[in-house]
Amino acid sequence: MTIQDSFVLAWRTVKSNKLRTGITVAIIAFGIMALIGIITAISAMNQSLKENFSFMGANAFSVRYKELNARMGGGGGNNGDEFAKSKKGLKEKKSNLDKPIKIEEAAYFKEHYGFNRAIVSISRRSGGNNELHYKDKKTNPQITLMGGDENYLAVNGYSLTTGRNLNNVDIESGRSVCLIGSNVAAKLFPSKPETSIDKVILLQGKPYRVIGLLKSKGSSAMMRQDDVVITSIKNVRQYTNSNPSYAIGVMVNNVAELEPAIGESTEQMRKARRLIPTEADNFVIDKSDKFADMFIGFLAGISGAAGAIGMITLIGAAIGLMNIMLVAVSERTREVGLIKALGGKKKDVRRQFLFESVCISILGAVFGIILGVAVGNVFSLVLHTGFVIPWMWVIIGIVICSVVGLAAGIYPAMKAASLNPINALRYE
Repeated sequence: MTIQDSFVLAWRTVKSNKLRTGITVAIIAFGIMALIGIITAISAMNQSLKENFSFMGANAFSVRYKELNARMGGGGGNNGDEFAKSKKGLKEKKSNLDKPIKIEEAAYFKEHYGFNRAIVSISRRSGGNNELHYKDKKTNPQITLMGGDENYLAVNGYSLTTGRNLNNVDIESGRSVCLIGSNVAAKLFPSKPETSIDKVILLQGKPYRVIGLLKSKGSSAMMRQDDVVITSIKNVRQYTNSNPSYAIGVMVNNVAELEPAIGESTEQMRKARRLIPTEADNFVIDKSDKFADMFIGFLAGISGAAGAIGMITLIGAAIGLMNIMLVAVSERTREVGLIKALGGKKKDVRRQFLFESVCISILGAVFGIILGVAVGNVFSLVLHTGFVIPWMWVIIGIVICSVVGLAAGIYPAMKAASLNPINALRYE
């Protein structure tokens, strides 16, 4: 009997036992679906995190007085956790600990930082729970108010759809003008957001004239970068919920210049903060993709949990598949005896039963992968990312199911091959 003959017989047997095969395939498929589905969803979340947490470009970084506290749904918050540990050999001056960056220090940095035509921006955050009004329309109370300068848009990756940017007169006078995000415009001017220019909106009861409409950055469940209002850093001082510290953003010409630019920014910031050589830095420098990497690291743990769930399900499926194959040996004892009586060898019988087990397992893998990718990509729709197929895990899933099929079929195949042909033919 050839390998092809063994495979054909095995496939006919699989097709003839539709209910039994279907139940076993479903068990395996659900295990693979759990594994591939979670991995696909995590891949979509990784992609969304990379896109949304890079609210500054890849060639930009920020200088803050504390570690940035990444807010899911906020926009560029400046609050944070404690400082990283001080460099070895440096001492911390108590008066400098937890010391916000003053406007004078930020202005000194902007004036003296001269790294190869880098762009420097000063900003200040004033809460993320604002509600805006225009006539009878209002936004959800989730709008972030930011105070910035003329370089804020460029450094933070924003661009204008229509209108103009903040100019020196706006910044120096602190007059009540603002730029609004696309989500804000869509809420207050639903029919035609472009008409928002020169309209007066209310922010915490104070009137602001809209001078610019920002192009959408693709808000998602991870970040709401389009739920933002930007005014001048001087104007934002009037709000009591403003962050006590100013933040500094720096954008260099290309990624290759990032590290030397960070080195020079450290030197200038130490001068602005008047630190002596023996004192540790009382500020931190964050790259734009730092927090995407941090959250992706958290998601890696979820990937491990997904793998554990999938493997537990597959172990159960392997036990069920082995049980079904053992039942099949008992039901087809006469068939085995007939194969041996016609000249079939032990290896032919073993091969047929192994092929059956592997076929059922591979069918489960195929259906599980299709379902898993479909379920996982629901997250892609929610997060507005592209269609994701985790090819590596698809291959791993097929390999795992093949191993499961072999492992579950070995004992039943050996048991069938060891049957005495005479006794098998007499079996009722």
